[in-house]
Amino acid sequence: MLKITQIKSAIGYKPKAKLTLSALGLKKINQTVKKADTAQIRGMIKKIDYLIKVEEV
Repeated sequence: MLKITQIKSAIGYKPKAKLTLSALGLKKINQTVKKADTAQIRGMIKKIDYLIKVEEV
């Protein structure tokens, strides 16, 4: 499992970054979601690593 926390606002970033955040279930700064550690989730994390913090649970 991965614990993903949004650490920066999506304002001012490309629309794809905003869509990726919403696909991960993140809407607000400091919001945290837990996701399964899959290749798809890892790819999404890699695309927006500047907006989020990831921890393994």
